[in-house]
Amino acid sequence: MSLAQDERSQLVRTLLDVGPDAPTLCGQWTAADLAAHLVVRERRLDAAPGIFISALEGYTERVQQSVANRPFTAVVDDVRTGPPMWSPFALLDPLINLGEMFVHHEDVRRAGDKWTRRALPAAVEARLWPQVRLIGRAGHRAAPIAVRVRTPDGRTATFKGGSGTGVTVIGDPSELLLYAFGRDQVAVEYEGSDDDVAAVKALDLSF
Repeated sequence: MSLAQDERSQLVRTLLDVGPDAPTLCGQWTAADLAAHLVVRERRLDAAPGIFISALEGYTERVQQSVANRPFTAVVDDVRTGPPMWSPFALLDPLINLGEMFVHHEDVRRAGDKWTRRALPAAVEARLWPQVRLIGRAGHRAAPIAVRVRTPDGRTATFKGGSGTGVTVIGDPSELLLYAFGRDQVAVEYEGSDDDVAAVKALDLSF
């Protein structure tokens, strides 16, 4: 079982534990909406582009809602079985789906008042680090100051270059990935002036 498949399996168990109406960190989405999003992403190639292209998002939302209206256990079972063989995600699953499954798993886990961090294997943290750099750079283009990240073991990346000290966000790759995706329930620390840190925290990083 790949790391992505293992995380998918854990996400499925959590979805079934919390039920379809549970909140998530994805705005107004419930657990049923989040599960439907994953199904559309991997199984509805006609609708998946609207996840990334605003001009197409209306159709995607309608398709996602139709999926969410199906029995929750059936939708979650589609998440469990993963992308069908004809989906490009079938070949790419081990490469690109670990981050997707991890972030959305935490979207469910951390939506309540009480949540705790999971102790992730070092192999998972290592695989998430390249995605931290990719997503972080894309999301910080509008940052008014330099933004860098650093892990406790000394790995660094620049999200937005610039003069001055700017802000450094410190955390494990898993937490930095959640930060880069705009989640606010994260275990990170900030180095920088109060004004600069406030400016970084005010950025719209939501994906």
